[in-house]
Amino acid sequence: MEAITAKKPEKQKPKPKSGRFFKIALQQRYLYLMSLPFVIWVFVFSYLPLWGWTMAFQNFRPGRSFFDQTWVGFDHFIALFSDDRFFLALRNTLAMSFMGLIAGFTVPIILAILINEVRQQVFKRFVQTVSYLPHFVSWVVVAGIVTKMLSTENGAVNDLLMFLGVIDTPYQFMAKGNWFWSIVTAADVWKESGWNAIIYLAAIAGIGPELYEAAKVDGASRIQQIWHVTIPGIRTTIIVLLIMSIGHLVSIGFEKQFLLSNNLVREYAEVLDLYALNYGLGMGRFSYGTAINMFNSVVSILLLFIANGTFKRITKESIM
Repeated sequence: MEAITAKKPEKQKPKPKSGRFFKIALQQRYLYLMSLPFVIWVFVFSYLPLWGWTMAFQNFRPGRSFFDQTWVGFDHFIALFSDDRFFLALRNTLAMSFMGLIAGFTVPIILAILINEVRQQVFKRFVQTVSYLPHFVSWVVVAGIVTKMLSTENGAVNDLLMFLGVIDTPYQFMAKGNWFWSIVTAADVWKESGWNAIIYLAAIAGIGPELYEAAKVDGASRIQQIWHVTIPGIRTTIIVLLIMSIGHLVSIGFEKQFLLSNNLVREYAEVLDLYALNYGLGMGRFSYGTAINMFNSVVSILLLFIANGTFKRITKESIM
């Protein structure tokens, strides 16, 4: 008898990835069309301006064409790293950035947890609304409020400290450089904490109620439920926002420093963006200002990758 051998089924060749991509793109064409305006917006306002970085390597003169500019290589960067004022601005930027990162990152988490623990819905909504209203107030108004509260003439803070007997005469908070970093950080926390807490409240709302019920059955107190259920439930959100915050350590803007500073605290108020404004655009040194902002962007990208790689290795969480 002839041996009957069964034919093995032929293995199906995997479809090429390109074909699979176009098939999915065709199925989700309306989603791609909806996102197209935003992609164009990001390209026009975020990627296209990178062409302006070439100014940092030129002795840029307005009115001349690109090919008529004088190329100077890294001369502006050499001048930048040779300027003592730059390192002073870098010190102020990093100091206020780290203070803002610690206070401005932890306070919204604590605020979100406290709001979530409120059981009276009316009071909960009232507190949440009041806490994020300062976000919509201009920094010009906030600077005026802070300056008035810390004023030596009928300032609320000085009046309270004198009433409690802490000080005998009004203290000039706005004239002391060693207080400036703390004042800016406190004002920023007051203005943005309620708004930033919304993200954590949304993450907390996504935690299953059965986890809290199981914790109650096990005899966990409210504090233990927060520590073992709430915080682990929003850990991913915390890590993602922390990584993004680290990436913006040297890009903190200049509005609050510009509005709250004065000549007496200038040595503590000048940050990199304000330095670029004063010694770059303010003096018509467009290439020098571009070199400063290019330094900010490169450092921010490096910090972002370092923070993302570190957290990916330690916690297995990342944003890319």
